[in-house]
Amino acid sequence: MGRTRIVVGVVGTLVVALYAGLLALNALVLDPLGAVPGQSLGAIYRHLDAQGYQVRTDVVAVLVIAAVGIALAVTVLIVTLVRRTTAHVAAAWLLAIVAAGAVQVFGSGFQLGMDVADGYGIGGEDHTIWAGVLYVTSLVALLAIAVVLVVGERRRGRTVAGTLAA
Repeated sequence: MGRTRIVVGVVGTLVVALYAGLLALNALVLDPLGAVPGQSLGAIYRHLDAQGYQVRTDVVAVLVIAAVGIALAVTVLIVTLVRRTTAHVAAAWLLAIVAAGAVQVFGSGFQLGMDVADGYGIGGEDHTIWAGVLYVTSLVALLAIAVVLVVGERRRGRTVAGTLAA
């Protein structure tokens, strides 16, 4: 069981890091390029800077949002290793971080996304499929929490019962 919790902790942390990376890539690169087709990312950023928008602040804010998710996952990994947390509890915590990521996807869209919408006079909606992918991933993670906890507790209960009977 010790190796399983380590694998769950490491893989879960990597999944959170990938989620955070896609969140940042979408908010800072893919969505602006989808919103203003035919313009380079540099041209979009320069256009917004020239209009007085704080692009650098937007970029930093999105990167901080992504970094917080990764920091939370690393914290769960460390606690899992130090306190010998069961694999299913560690998995549930990591799934909760991914599930909560939906709020951060929405929030990160207000950073640079609203500046692009205002600066170019376009709608503020998502301009790529990737925000939807992140939302669906968060929903699946939310639903998986219950499954992981129920299955994990049943398995743990059987193990404890078997140990007591022996």
